[in-house]
Amino acid sequence: MRLAQRITPACLFLALCFTTPLQAQLSRGEDPDTGLRHWQWQEAGIHFKLTQRLPDQTRAFFGARGFDREARERIALACVFQTEFRNTAGNDQPPVEYDLSEWRVHTDDGTQPLMVRETWKPIWQEHDDLPKAARIAFEWALLPTQQEYAADDYNWGMTAYGLAPGSEFDLEFSWQRGDQQYTRRIDAIECPPDIHPQPD
Repeated sequence: MRLAQRITPACLFLALCFTTPLQAQLSRGEDPDTGLRHWQWQEAGIHFKLTQRLPDQTRAFFGARGFDREARERIALACVFQTEFRNTAGNDQPPVEYDLSEWRVHTDDGTQPLMVRETWKPIWQEHDDLPKAARIAFEWALLPTQQEYAADDYNWGMTAYGLAPGSEFDLEFSWQRGDQQYTRRIDAIECPPDIHPQPD
């Protein structure tokens, strides 16, 4: 599967790294096989990565778990990323904690929160015919809203940003280690486009 419809040699970027004065490292990359882009942040013993998920991938995933067409579309078109978070510090460091409800999405139209588990619950309450098993599968598929990570702990799941396919946004994200609070920002993240590439 290639995103050949929109990826050109001029916009290929692999392992482009930027180092801030705080010794944080942001890398932006692209999977050479799929064309899906990612944004990866490493700093102060954490590893945070966002990878695009095409809406078709999300449609297929939730379709296999009992979601009807309307419910699948609601998720697929909400700007979904596969998300990884790791505590890469040693045992001599306090655990890391985050709260996704505190993270913010910045666009030209303003600022909004992520669509976390608690955001989706009232939405699914309107779908009386959505099976309980499907609701449970959805909740487990999302990255937990709040999480604590001991040394070498990690987790992954989907995060949704509530924007149209192809939108661009800046993400303000935060985490805490002991008494130290970190707030950072990744600029120019791109929501996955709603395209339908065919296998090579």
